[in-house]
Amino acid sequence: MTQPAGTAARRLVETLALNGVTRVFCVPGESYLAVLDALVDHPEIEVVTCRHEAGAANMAEAYGKLTGRPGICMVTRGPGATHASIGVHTAHQDSTPMILFVGQIALSDRGRGAFQEVDYREVFGGLAKWATEIESPERTVEIVERAFATALQGRMGPVVIALPEDLLHEPGGPEPLRPVVPARAGLAPDFLADLGARLSKAERPLLVLGGSGWTEAAATAIGNWSERLGLPVALSFRRKDILSNDRPNYAGDLGLGCNPELMKRARDADLLIAIGARLGENPTQGYTLFTREHTARTLVHIHPGAEELGRVWTPLIGATADNSLAAHALSTLEPGCSWHDQATAAHAHYQAFSTPVPVTGTVNMSECMAHLGQVLPPTAMVTNGAGNFAAWLHRFYRHRACRTQLAPTSGAMGYGYPAAVAAKSLYPDREVICVAGDGDFLMTGQELATAVQHGFNTIVIVVDNGTYGTIRMHQEGHYPRRVMATDLKNPDFVRYAEAFGAYGIRCETTEAFPAALQAAREAAGPGGVPALIHLITSAEDIAPNRTISGLRSS
Repeated sequence: MTQPAGTAARRLVETLALNGVTRVFCVPGESYLAVLDALVDHPEIEVVTCRHEAGAANMAEAYGKLTGRPGICMVTRGPGATHASIGVHTAHQDSTPMILFVGQIALSDRGRGAFQEVDYREVFGGLAKWATEIESPERTVEIVERAFATALQGRMGPVVIALPEDLLHEPGGPEPLRPVVPARAGLAPDFLADLGARLSKAERPLLVLGGSGWTEAAATAIGNWSERLGLPVALSFRRKDILSNDRPNYAGDLGLGCNPELMKRARDADLLIAIGARLGENPTQGYTLFTREHTARTLVHIHPGAEELGRVWTPLIGATADNSLAAHALSTLEPGCSWHDQATAAHAHYQAFSTPVPVTGTVNMSECMAHLGQVLPPTAMVTNGAGNFAAWLHRFYRHRACRTQLAPTSGAMGYGYPAAVAAKSLYPDREVICVAGDGDFLMTGQELATAVQHGFNTIVIVVDNGTYGTIRMHQEGHYPRRVMATDLKNPDFVRYAEAFGAYGIRCETTEAFPAALQAAREAAGPGGVPALIHLITSAEDIAPNRTISGLRSS
């Protein structure tokens, strides 16, 4: 049976198409069958069928990070929506534009405790920028367009829209007229002049870049400007790809396991210019890197969300502006001075900190991650979820191009592999590598089936140390030798990959890693299949320069 023209379901899909949506990540459900049917008539929108709603939501979040446009996820009611909530949380923490459409019970059944009934405004009210339910089908286009505007304007973030199944078949009102063009704020001339004057007097300035929505042109403009001035630049937590880490003024990233030299430089800065970075818990080392008295004297805080200015840190001056517009504006300033000696020192400290370190086991993760950076092209995209394994990646892998990192500032386990699938769906000609922990990977590892089904030939390096590493590290630090709930019994990941139709290879030494990586790259090449490297590491080497034995004896 074909739906009549102009239903709410058809108006929804027409609005997506007009707004340039080319991909939807979903787990199908009977509650929104009308929307799935409407998608049949829009072949320009590819529908990626996933194996778990968390995987679908993470893919949509990664899509939003890479494109700067809302990633679209569709799931069914109740369990489908709550499974997808992890992706909404990540989109909120990471300031990523995303829209989650949730099939809903019939409007006529609301309040009866119907099968899988959930109040989505209540459940997602604190996770999303806006959570709503279509209650008047003729307002479908209006609500979807507002979702795009809300997700994209100010501090970007997720929107959740519930779709009562009975309303989807009713007349959907007027058709969409034009795509949503988000409003962007720039820097006021007076603010820019004030900042230029302060910069000309600064002796120890530091530029910190973070947040979402960066264009390559803006990143290049502020990168070239800061490099010309010798202005040291740090990147915020899991934003290492805004600028090439090879720039001579790159000072490192403010994140977990931060370089002590960079922390000292940030504390000693007499002018701290932060664009896009919220300066939250991880970049500020648990809110200990600065004091409010210090930021009141030194912090120039520029952020697209006005609510973030003064939220934690009292700024010297602040401005609400789009990250890219602010970066372009700053790159026009001519302070009449330079700080090349400081930039040289800052970059030397970064290079020393990112040089491989010794370990006790047969696999040295620092050398493996450094090798990864040496052999992959600059445009290769690297993804990860959460766990101690990621400390090796972030410290020793050097990003050289914009939008080549997908990592959750939310610290969400299971993010990396779905993110890799989304990246490969967008950029089939680029290499996409996921680095995942053993516990991390098995939270969404079933999306290997999605990768195989759709021909998204990703590579995943499963770092297997048989433990939930981050928790084990803290466990040994607080309760030495009292191991509880952190040991893992893992499958043979090579056979696991092969069961899905992917390629698998096992690696047990540092020396064998280059060949294993090359074999995986060849397997995942044109006409190939997704690939997995099962990398066996030692839990003793729990983090860079940290061992279980050392934690127990400290």
